[in-house]
Amino acid sequence: MAAALLAPATMRADEGMWLLSLIGKNYADMQKAGFRLSPEDIYSINQSCLKDAIVGLGNDGQPFWHFCTGEIISDQGLMTTNHHCGYGKLQEHSSVEHDYLRDGFWAYNKEQELPNPGLTASILVRMEDVTEQVLGSLNDGMSEADRAEAVEAISKKLSDEAVAGTLYQAAVKPMFNGNQYFLFVHIIYRDVRLVGAPPSSMGKFGGDTDNWSWPRHTCDFSMFRIYTAPDGTPAAYAKENVPLKPKHHLPVSIRELKEGDFAMVLGFPGTTNHYVTSYGLSEVMDVTNKLRHEIRTVKIDILRQEMAASQATRIKYASKYASCSNYWKYSSEQNKALSNLGTMEIKRDIEGRYRQWARNKAPKYAEALPLIEKACEEMRPYNEARMYLIEGLLDGAELPFEAYQLGVLMNRIADEKDAERKEAMTAMLQSEAAQFYKDYDEQTDRRLLAAMFGHVYDKMNHTYCPDIILKAGKKYKGDWTKYAEKQYEGSFFANAERFEAMLKKIDAKKVKKDPMFQLGEAIYNQYRAIAQMMPKDARDNLARGQRNFVDGIMQMNAGKQLLSPDANSTIRCTYGNVKAYDPKDGVSYHFYTTLRGVIEKEDSTSSEFMVPKRLKELYHAGELGVYTNSKGELPTCFITNNDITGGNSGSPVIDADGRLIGLAFDGNGEAMSGDIDFEENLQRCICLDTRYMLWVIDKFANAQNLIEEMDIVR
Repeated sequence: MAAALLAPATMRADEGMWLLSLIGKNYADMQKAGFRLSPEDIYSINQSCLKDAIVGLGNDGQPFWHFCTGEIISDQGLMTTNHHCGYGKLQEHSSVEHDYLRDGFWAYNKEQELPNPGLTASILVRMEDVTEQVLGSLNDGMSEADRAEAVEAISKKLSDEAVAGTLYQAAVKPMFNGNQYFLFVHIIYRDVRLVGAPPSSMGKFGGDTDNWSWPRHTCDFSMFRIYTAPDGTPAAYAKENVPLKPKHHLPVSIRELKEGDFAMVLGFPGTTNHYVTSYGLSEVMDVTNKLRHEIRTVKIDILRQEMAASQATRIKYASKYASCSNYWKYSSEQNKALSNLGTMEIKRDIEGRYRQWARNKAPKYAEALPLIEKACEEMRPYNEARMYLIEGLLDGAELPFEAYQLGVLMNRIADEKDAERKEAMTAMLQSEAAQFYKDYDEQTDRRLLAAMFGHVYDKMNHTYCPDIILKAGKKYKGDWTKYAEKQYEGSFFANAERFEAMLKKIDAKKVKKDPMFQLGEAIYNQYRAIAQMMPKDARDNLARGQRNFVDGIMQMNAGKQLLSPDANSTIRCTYGNVKAYDPKDGVSYHFYTTLRGVIEKEDSTSSEFMVPKRLKELYHAGELGVYTNSKGELPTCFITNNDITGGNSGSPVIDADGRLIGLAFDGNGEAMSGDIDFEENLQRCICLDTRYMLWVIDKFANAQNLIEEMDIVR
């Protein structure tokens, strides 16, 4: 994106996360890339279309923030997404006796499907440009606080009016840093059940080693089903609920793929930063990415050791480890890619041309970059401190902050006089505690606390470090293991047994004196204090400067080039082609991989490259079914030049005729700059081939019940 800004009137098919209601502006370019349908086949409010099969996966309380994407592939609400998107639910349902992470899970009838309280499935009903209504209530003389308040008020009014008398939910989302606004109306389903997933040895094949890289052989899919009340309306889980009857579902293709074939991804990308300045880029590279990778390295080393030593610990921490390690590697790879591509120089060049343009414009445009530069400089020490507090302390060992949260609720219960409310609050406390202790191991957490606190004490600027940790560092003279032992031994939060004993008669004084409660309280209070310390003028100037800078960029490109807004978890379309690439001199990568590569990569000494016995038996017996290509190979993964990011995981990769050909699940390390700077020669979207997915369902799992309900295009 950075290189394209201020460029001549051209548009590349592979770059951009486009808003669906405006996709007609891209239609001629899509046709050049090979698209054979119409814009109305993608988005329409008058007929069923592709958007009706695209699902944003979220959680109760945050249904408009989609952590992954899914797609409906049958007229009975059957949905596919990535294995890593369903991994947390697999973990929740797993135990030592029923290890679905290790063995996989398959429902051979609907009665065997597993409910997932809190998981939501959101489908777009319609969207509308409401820029005039929102900006009409604003003016340049407003403070940032007044502006935010006005935007919130008009957004709520527009959202409420849009869904009045319906079962829908709506939200207004800003685009281009608050220079445009769109209203999104969704129908959100709350009964989403687990249907199937391969073993983790297949669904996570390659592990951290292969993550963010190509070639890949990961069988990255899981399956869910959306249920509704008997009348078809959204409802929480109930036995009498019935499978969703969708407006549209995607046919699943097993036709051969060729290089150059059209490929389109529809999904809910989370966050990109294409319009960041060089000052913001420095913050990303030198603070966010650098510190995240540094701190998580400490955590990951301990988790690996503890998970390798115990099956129970492996199950408890599997999802937490996956979440931690994913962006641990991403941070490092993104910094490498940004450096290799010279993105900082590109940004500075854009800013130089912007300054020339701004000379003869309104003063707010010329002031934008100086405001951003000064704000970034003033905010940096606070942002560094926040990274250490979040990554090292709040997200390090789990017990301190959990003890604080549980303790606050316990104290409220102790003070509550109303018996009915007291009973309800106690039930909530017991539920939250049970959920925490289910996936908590005291030994692992002790080691994490000692290591993370020691790292923070050694690395963090002591001006911003919590006093309780500074005092501990002096008292224990760097022996953080001894410090951790003392805290856990003295806390009734340290394990479920002690906690349950305390619950029999809650003593507010004991709660407040508990070392873990005090530790969590101190860390949280310091986190809030640093947020308050951050200069308000700097925050306001950054927001104002960035908004005016992006406004200027849009004006400079008006009539020259279409620009897409940054991702913000709203539904988008990216289109391009199946395409190989050359990552460096003397190296060329093919556009697809096959099952043979899984066999070749097998390493029985590495948990990342283990291959199930049944898969090997099927491969060597040649039982590949109807899923092979013209060479007799079973394709596993392929690559396209689509523009994706986090949140796109699980997104459907759709061919020129609207059929599912793959599931997007990763990007390549050489182009991890893509959230900031799209590099057309390197950027690749890594996709699971539907033929591998179907072969696993059909031959490996023998789940013909699922095969039979899909529309498979041969």
